[in-house]
Amino acid sequence: MEHKKKFELWTVLSIVLFVLFLLILVYPMFGILKQSVLDKDGAWTLANFIKFFSKHMYTKTIVNSFKVTIVVTLCSLIIGIPLSYFYSFYKLRGAKVIFVVSILCCMSAPFIGAYSWIMLCGRNGIVTKFFLNVFGIKLGSIYGFKGIALVQTLKFFPLVFIYMNGAFRNIDSTLLEASANMGCTGVKRFFKIVMNLSMPTALAASLMVFMQAFADFGTPMLIGEGFRTFPVEIYAQYLGENGRDYGFAAAISVIAIVVTAVVFFIQKYATSRFNFSMNALHPIEKKKAKGIGGFLMHLYAYLLIFIGFAPNLYVCYLSFRDSSGAVFKDGYSFNNYILAGKKLLGRSIKNTLTLGVGSLAIIIVVAVIVAYLVVRRPRPLNHAIDTMAMLPYIMPGAVVGIALIMAFGSKPLALTGTMTIMVINLVIRRMPYTIRSATACLMQISPSIEEAAISLGASKLKTFIKITVPMMSSGIISGAILSWVAIVTELSGSIILYNNKTITLTMSTYVAINRGNYGLACAFAAILTVVTVISLLVYIKVSKSEENVRL
Repeated sequence: MEHKKKFELWTVLSIVLFVLFLLILVYPMFGILKQSVLDKDGAWTLANFIKFFSKHMYTKTIVNSFKVTIVVTLCSLIIGIPLSYFYSFYKLRGAKVIFVVSILCCMSAPFIGAYSWIMLCGRNGIVTKFFLNVFGIKLGSIYGFKGIALVQTLKFFPLVFIYMNGAFRNIDSTLLEASANMGCTGVKRFFKIVMNLSMPTALAASLMVFMQAFADFGTPMLIGEGFRTFPVEIYAQYLGENGRDYGFAAAISVIAIVVTAVVFFIQKYATSRFNFSMNALHPIEKKKAKGIGGFLMHLYAYLLIFIGFAPNLYVCYLSFRDSSGAVFKDGYSFNNYILAGKKLLGRSIKNTLTLGVGSLAIIIVVAVIVAYLVVRRPRPLNHAIDTMAMLPYIMPGAVVGIALIMAFGSKPLALTGTMTIMVINLVIRRMPYTIRSATACLMQISPSIEEAAISLGASKLKTFIKITVPMMSSGIISGAILSWVAIVTELSGSIILYNNKTITLTMSTYVAINRGNYGLACAFAAILTVVTVISLLVYIKVSKSEENVRL
């Protein structure tokens, strides 16, 4: 009888989550689908889809998005995995600095982050001028496909770095010793043993980078010039200055969902091919990074994170420059910060922290339950929940925001302009980070440990709380950090949903840019960087465990 009760608990949780996701995910998305097949008079039509596929200028956006996204994903893996390997297997000096800065690399404020790259490497950028004046070298253009790929790779490689840290730490050292005894060492062991054991997490990281790059709007909008992508086209139709076509934008959104859903299912299939478990009963002992190899490891790590963090540093520098609108002067002062204090700074910080902490708490609880249901109870209903949870992540944020307004903009669920709808937006858009990380981690944990606890008299619920969740901690914490960073820098969905009462630091940055006050924007962006640094330091202090710090 007791067994039946425990079984019903997980069944009830599955049903509750399924209904909840139907309400906050499927129902709003149905509004987008409905909009895509209606004309201006409300009649059913496929004209919007015919319009998209009949014109090369529109279909090319699919090719462009796939082209840049695939390149960014591959490049992020190529530079992120070695960094994680060096970090996890060797004692690098300043390891905590590498960890914290790598997080900050992927949290550069939208728009201002891309704008700083233009200031650095644009036609009149300081780096461009330096190489031309000092070395006579004319750098390639930061605009177009190459620029988008460069900027996105340097922003998203930390996703791979953080995910792979948890996977490498779960590898049992006896496996590596056994492979060494059989003559498999060095680079061969890395590809044959280490990467194969870490493949579920590598695939999860690849999916995260792919979805993030595919849905990015700010970078291609600012430096894409003639290279137009899917999200830019959707924004142009929804929020364009030269007329708005909601039906056509909805049709493009539906196409984007279908395309990225296919990619998601391919990733799930590939992950199922590497379905195995590991127990790190003998954790890897980090070696000293010495000699020429150690020097090259340190050089690689610090050079990479410096280049990735350069935009943030430059934004902080510009925040102290005297400015007048879009022009930076030669003097230095705190005028930008004084002006920020008069422009809703206190409210922006309070809302950022309130929305962030509240959303993250919900994300962690739901993500842990979803990961357990998917891995330990792989039923069609649970896989449907997992799939639905990914839907908002594979769409541009403005589409999610508009879908929420369409669904909850009128009674009986009138939530427009409230903190509640902001939290819903943040939770559903940023939950996939933690779900994918927790799922990949749980897949590597043998269920025999939980079975042993149950055989010794522990209930299934107690085993879940006392045994399973602690074993998943590395994956949960990895995903939670990424979710937190994504939450506090959220822009695209917030543009649609915010007002003065719910404005955040990122939105304050965007408003300042939109009004052409770049000095003020840099001040808000610099404060956002400081808030993120402080939150990461608090996390490191609270976590205490060095292993939890080094994700």
